[in-house]
Amino acid sequence: MDIDAHAEELASALGEDKEEVKRDLENLLEYSVPIDEAKQSVRRKYGGGGGGGSGPTSVDIGDIGPDSGNVTVTARVLTVGRRSIRYQGDDTVIREGELADETGVVSYTAWQDFGFEPGDSVTIGNAGVREWEGEPELNIGESSSVAMESEPVAVPEGVSVGGERDLVDLRAGDRGRTVEVEVLEVEQRTIDGRDGETTIHSGVIGDETGRLPFTDWQAREAVVEGAQLRMEDVYVREFRGVPSVNLTEFTETAPASVEVSDEAPRVTIGEAVGSGGMYDVEVLGNVLEVRDGSGLIERCPDCGRLVQNGQCRSHGQVDPEDDLRIKAILDDGTATVTAILDRDLTEEIYGGTLEEALEAARDAMSREVVADDIAEKLVGREYRVRGHLSVDEYGANLDASEFEPSDDDPAARASALLTEVGA
Repeated sequence: MDIDAHAEELASALGEDKEEVKRDLENLLEYSVPIDEAKQSVRRKYGGGGGGGSGPTSVDIGDIGPDSGNVTVTARVLTVGRRSIRYQGDDTVIREGELADETGVVSYTAWQDFGFEPGDSVTIGNAGVREWEGEPELNIGESSSVAMESEPVAVPEGVSVGGERDLVDLRAGDRGRTVEVEVLEVEQRTIDGRDGETTIHSGVIGDETGRLPFTDWQAREAVVEGAQLRMEDVYVREFRGVPSVNLTEFTETAPASVEVSDEAPRVTIGEAVGSGGMYDVEVLGNVLEVRDGSGLIERCPDCGRLVQNGQCRSHGQVDPEDDLRIKAILDDGTATVTAILDRDLTEEIYGGTLEEALEAARDAMSREVVADDIAEKLVGREYRVRGHLSVDEYGANLDASEFEPSDDDPAARASALLTEVGA
């Protein structure tokens, strides 16, 4: 049923104007409020009550799906994060985090302060279920009830109360997390925020497990390069294909003692791709192919996009600028990824500068000669690649910051594998 049909059904039952009812529904749906809860909210606004019918079913968290409608759960509160959003023109503070019982874990958003904290066991009645990042999420609103339980609810093995995480374990969508990090890079910028010009800090933080980009929306004085900080109540969202840590007005910072590794975590390509994106990662793989669009390329002087036949997708006909890059497909037996190398790395592998590559192309009367030379050097050999990995509908890309021949001993690696499998 589309929104017009829902609005017509509600307007008819309430005796109200359909267009007004539709606008109210659209405002709620814009913030991903489930349709059933949105309809209940509209009924209450016009004095129509909760819509009648029996109460929601009590379910285990492991049985909740995106289409579960309204449910009642008894669970342990794992995390509670706070964030301010603008809803229907007003600033609203919401609570976000995770709940668990012995069957599983589910994220939630509470639209008011119900008073629960991490570690509490609660029964939540009439919680709506919506889909968020492909998973079910509980939506706890005005029509929901929360009651404290005296007996602690059991949670799955390995699930802990509290939001403390290493950077390598953070995922886009995490809320109410606590990290201990060193600020490795920071810059101050002024952006157009929802209340006009806003000063923020952005940069890179690190711990012993990895590095991630961050944004401090309050531009705190304590967040300076070299500072080692405990950051409580941060949330994580995807930024350019990788997790990014966000500090809000509710984030608390305190001094901490942190060791930062200079090494990126080394994982298989399958693990890296399966993570959905990693800011700083190292993989080993064999180059299967040097893709089209490698070697000599042309870029738009205004936006840097690739130019085809003098045409930029954004700026039309342009006078393009020459550049060098490599797009190499790596395979380690678990998955493949396209490693993208900038001009500096490409010049190292090619063994010449951009000007020398252009001269070689003129001598051969073909720009393809540069890509052919690069492919001859790379294909069939194993390389260690470090960089930022992102995954989208077109596949996985690794923007390389380091690209070097592997110095791993194949015999030692084979022996370790045989030992691992008990052969």
